[in-house]
Amino acid sequence: QVQLVESGGGLVQAGGSLRLSCAASGLIFSSYVMGWFRQAPGKEREFVAGISWSGGTRYADSVKGRFTISRDNVKNTVYLQMNSLESEDTAVYYCAAENIRLPVVHTTPDRMNYWGQGTQVTVSS
Repeated sequence: QVQLVESGGGLVQAGGSLRLSCAASGLIFSSYVMGWFRQAPGKEREFVAGISWSGGTRYADSVKGRFTISRDNVKNTVYLQMNSLESEDTAVYYCAAENIRLPVVHTTPDRMNYWGQGTQVTVSS
C-alpha cells in the first residue's frame, strides 16, 4: 500500500531553518506530483509548495523566496527546505501525492490522492 512518511519537524526560533523530508513507498514515485500542505490550529489545510514529476515547482505567495521544494526520484523522497521561518509558519505539515499525467501542480487538497501523517513545525518568536 502507499505510504508517505514525513520527518524533520520540530521547534525552531524565528529566522531559523528546518528541512522536512517525505519518504514515499508503494507507488511509482516518478509519476506523481508531490506537494506540501500545512494546517494551523483552527485553520483550513493550505497549500505550501508542489513539484511536478518533471521538476516544475509552485509555491504559495507566503513562502516564496523562503521555502524550496525538491525531489529525489532515486530515493523516492521529496524535501521542503524552510528558511527564514516566521511564527506564522507554525503548523502541522503534510506531504501529499497526486497521480496526474500532466506536469501540473494543483493547490487544492481535494486533488491529492495520498497523504502522510503530518509533522509538527513550531516557530517561536
